[in-house]
Amino acid sequence: MSPAPKYQMALMIWVAVFPTLVALQLALHDVLTGLPPVLRTLVLTMVSVPVVVFGLMPPLQRLRARLLHAA
Repeated sequence: MSPAPKYQMALMIWVAVFPTLVALQLALHDVLTGLPPVLRTLVLTMVSVPVVVFGLMPPLQRLRARLLHAA
């Protein structure tokens, strides 16, 4: 299968990143409260990037392949 076009990659990344960040912000709210914004962002990205890259993007790419193959 060919690589995903940029618009499909952008959509898959958004579908993975948005709920991950919302969940992390809700889960870590008490820990992150009071931290400077840059440090809070550092913590969120240190957790969310590996989750998205290794946990969420592979299943989303397989789902994309199955949907395109079925069409």
